[in-house]
Amino acid sequence: MAQYRRHMATLALDLRTLNRTLLDRQLLLERTGSGAEGVVGHLLGLQSQTPTSPYPGLWTRVDGFDFGDLGELLVKRRAVRLVLMRSTVHLVTAADALLLRHWLEPMLERSFRGSQWARGAAGADRAEVIAFGRALLREQPRTPAELRTELGERFPAADPAALVNALRSWVPLAQLPPRGVWGAGGGTTYGLLEDWLGRPLTPPDPADLVRRYLAAFGPASPADMQKWSGMTGLKPVFGRMDLRSYQAEDGRVLHDLPDARLADPSVPVPARFVADFDNLLLSHADRTRIVPEAYRRRVMTANGIVRGTILVDGFVAGTWRVDRAKGAAAVAVTHFAPLSAADRDALTGEGLRLLAAADPGAAHEVTFTAG
Repeated sequence: MAQYRRHMATLALDLRTLNRTLLDRQLLLERTGSGAEGVVGHLLGLQSQTPTSPYPGLWTRVDGFDFGDLGELLVKRRAVRLVLMRSTVHLVTAADALLLRHWLEPMLERSFRGSQWARGAAGADRAEVIAFGRALLREQPRTPAELRTELGERFPAADPAALVNALRSWVPLAQLPPRGVWGAGGGTTYGLLEDWLGRPLTPPDPADLVRRYLAAFGPASPADMQKWSGMTGLKPVFGRMDLRSYQAEDGRVLHDLPDARLADPSVPVPARFVADFDNLLLSHADRTRIVPEAYRRRVMTANGIVRGTILVDGFVAGTWRVDRAKGAAAVAVTHFAPLSAADRDALTGEGLRLLAAADPGAAHEVTFTAG
């Protein structure tokens, strides 16, 4: 603890340094030559509540990313989609699925108890639901509809839809491909995570997870890591570690790895299309290092949607989506403030390259609307 105190808040950090450092660690200052699997591991996963979100998320970070590469990782069981941080579906490496699912179990249990589904599941014994659900999925993978039928017959006093949602929190379940494979479509099919990967859950070292979180999202506070993960009780873990500490402009103390490099606040940032639900926007208690407060509600809606965003000079400056019609695909940009001609040209070029990767056989266009 004495060593930790010696590092306390001796250096100040301005907003642009925080911004550039986050972009650097998120591989958004310049694309990396590392493969998709290594990048998924470095980022500690990508949110995949919408199955397609990780694809542009990786494309904007990985030089030469092919949309087929990620589907191959899923099919070969080197990556997997399951409920993890914040009780949302993430795509993670196989090794991280086993680590993170073990670590996050208390949060998933707590999250379900506070969910809309808890009352509907109360009519069934938890242990019996787990045992019966595991037995069903050991026989074969099942869709949510198939699980609802089986669970409804076995536990008639409970809401079968609530029991399926309970299983997602109580039992480590993988969403099996082709769900999540680009262009393949397909509904959700659940399998037991440990059976799918052929390995048991692995207890992680929480301090190692702190180090990995800071490597991808730091400098940050325990409250920031809690926002990213949903886990509580992180402050003592930070307190036991040898970390360098800084003071943000608003007085918050932020921690970092002792040898981690801060980015130059003046470094230029290329135009970037950030995926919808990207953890870049969701992993800090104070998100102003990337999203100006005036824009936050336009990006993160009241019903939980997090729109794809454009970065101009490193900060969120608008939203984007892809509109598809027969034989055509367009990136539709909505910008919150006027764009310079150079920014518009850069975003147009980046958007056309994104469409070439995602929709190679279509006619391509990038449109701009003030919003």
